[in-house]
Amino acid sequence: MAKQELQFWFEFASTYSYLSAMRVQEVADKAGVSVSWHPFWLGPIFKSQGWDSSPFNLFPVKGQYMWRDMARICKARGLPLVHPDPFPQNGILAARTALLALRDPAGPEFCRAVYAAEFGEGKTISDPDLIRALLERCGLSPALVDEAGTEPAKAALKDKVAKAMELGIFGAPSFVVGDELFWGDDRLEQAIAHAVGV
Repeated sequence: MAKQELQFWFEFASTYSYLSAMRVQEVADKAGVSVSWHPFWLGPIFKSQGWDSSPFNLFPVKGQYMWRDMARICKARGLPLVHPDPFPQNGILAARTALLALRDPAGPEFCRAVYAAEFGEGKTISDPDLIRALLERCGLSPALVDEAGTEPAKAALKDKVAKAMELGIFGAPSFVVGDELFWGDDRLEQAIAHAVGV
């Protein structure tokens, strides 16, 4: 019997996606659920909602709460947390590269490496040299950065955004199981339970 699939939709600029990226594979593996990784870009989705930046910037009180919340959760999970500057980071290059990297089994490792560099070390993930270094560290070709600048790679990310909108995704992280959508790192366990029929 084939494993039920959990679609993991994430944005590299998203703080809570960082939390999920660092645990989704382990949680799913324990439950016997397969994970498909779907990097996308929230910019056009936010724009369709009338926002020109992260809601955590547009609503300062919400942003202050988010960083305190992240600090608590990261401490509890043993994850480093650095507030990247600027925030949100431009994750377009990382997302295009990740779509290419995910053709390889090491793709998820690369995605985690991007998050660790961004939110664990405060590095700038729009830097092509950083992305090349992370690819090499994961055993992937640094030439994927160059391929990420091609028209097919740009179109692939646009297609992901369109698919996310079609699925009703409005934020990250999001998890899709069958026809059900779950939003937020705190909904991962619910999504897994739905996948296994609990």
